[in-house]
Amino acid sequence: MREQSRRRKAIAAVTATGAVLALGLSFTSAAGAAPAGNSAANAVPGNLKLIKTKTSLLGKHHWYQQTFKGLPVVGGYYAQHVDKSGKVQVADGRDAVPADLDVSAKVPSATATKSANTVVTARAARNRSAGGKNVTPTPAAAQGAARLAVLGGPNAKLVWNVTSRSSEGASRSLVDAKTGTVVESKVISDNAEGRGSVFDPSPSVTLKNEDLLDNNDKNSNQLFLAQKNVILRNLDGSGYLNGPYVNIKEAKGGVAYNKNNNFVFQRANDKFEQVMAYYQVNQTQEYIHSLGFTEVNNESQDFSINTFDGDNSFYDPSIDMITMGEGGVDDAEDAEVIWHEYGHAIQDDIVPGYGESAEAGAMGEGFGDYWAVTMSIPVSKNYDLPCVMDWDATSYTDGPKHCLRRTDTGKTTDDMVGQVHADGEIWSNALWDIHNALGRNKANKVILQGTFFYAPDTSFADAARVTVQSARLLYGKAAAEQVTNAFKARKIL
Repeated sequence: MREQSRRRKAIAAVTATGAVLALGLSFTSAAGAAPAGNSAANAVPGNLKLIKTKTSLLGKHHWYQQTFKGLPVVGGYYAQHVDKSGKVQVADGRDAVPADLDVSAKVPSATATKSANTVVTARAARNRSAGGKNVTPTPAAAQGAARLAVLGGPNAKLVWNVTSRSSEGASRSLVDAKTGTVVESKVISDNAEGRGSVFDPSPSVTLKNEDLLDNNDKNSNQLFLAQKNVILRNLDGSGYLNGPYVNIKEAKGGVAYNKNNNFVFQRANDKFEQVMAYYQVNQTQEYIHSLGFTEVNNESQDFSINTFDGDNSFYDPSIDMITMGEGGVDDAEDAEVIWHEYGHAIQDDIVPGYGESAEAGAMGEGFGDYWAVTMSIPVSKNYDLPCVMDWDATSYTDGPKHCLRRTDTGKTTDDMVGQVHADGEIWSNALWDIHNALGRNKANKVILQGTFFYAPDTSFADAARVTVQSARLLYGKAAAEQVTNAFKARKIL
């Protein structure tokens, strides 16, 4: 496995004359490259490919993929954040690659794919067994063709990049293209165990009843009382659940269709979950736009509904797809599961390749939990807000209160255990404290704006600092102090 220390990270602000502005962040020129020069347009080093330009409230953000002899360098990035006055802040995450590295493969892609899938299948079986779940692991299957890439750093090498789908979700494996050895394999999808309800947000919350039962997805008079008739806005008129923010691409039993756009189902019908995914994500994007952001996953997000029989849902960044499982409570029956997974899609859209470090992965889970909670506020009537995914959790937690996780655990960095969901509760608690200090809309503006300055392999502390900086620029010194205090309380700063 690669270690984060192998990359020399750099973040700085550069004026039009090239002077570095003090932001509390150090600038180090990675891989021997020179710092940014006079402008975002002409200061970009060579061997970079522009992959995305985003616009936030404070300026533009240009993201580049590092390349070597035309091949992508795994995890190698370079970003320029240009504010409205023209000042440039650089995040340099390039890796050193020897100029004489041979990029001709000796191992065929099919062989590399087979090796990767074997490793992923074995790991999924071990993890299922360790977790005590009596579920037969789904054997890994390749998700698209293997691609050649370069792994930089002291042990630079040519690799096959193989993406597989298994019981764990989506995994990325790097296979040495010279020897066929699997040098790295990790889960790249972001998961939320459990799942539940297409209500608003869930039967448990709407009815304030922790004793409700899934009863194997059957209809019941009690659960029917939790259903809410809604208007599905922004449909494209095709008769399918498609619009500018959501695309139900595939689903168990087929994608819902009605020429009159009438999608009224009870929860036993698999199409019920499709409607919930559409409605809840459309609501999310309308809210994000109301905050002033026009480029936060502003696309038709693909969904795969009830196509995975495991008790798991995940976002796969390799194909930009959210898969909602149907184990236990059908995951898409709980709006907070949908919002959590959409949180991962938001971060991946803003920061290409996000999640390269353990702390970045934990922040992804923490942000997903926080996003589920903040989106629940308008419809939850303040029912135990910090409890995440109440309805989904009924299938795998004991009462009297069902929560997958919480955003008010009081955890600090002293409690880190190296597991992304557990450590994510540290980050979600900090965001929840910011929410309580600034109010919902101000907090979410600050948190989303700060995300534009994350690095793919960011740390808790680095992400906290750019969030504080965003609070200062958007709302002034007092707000920045409140955000700082929230991070200090979790011992992040």
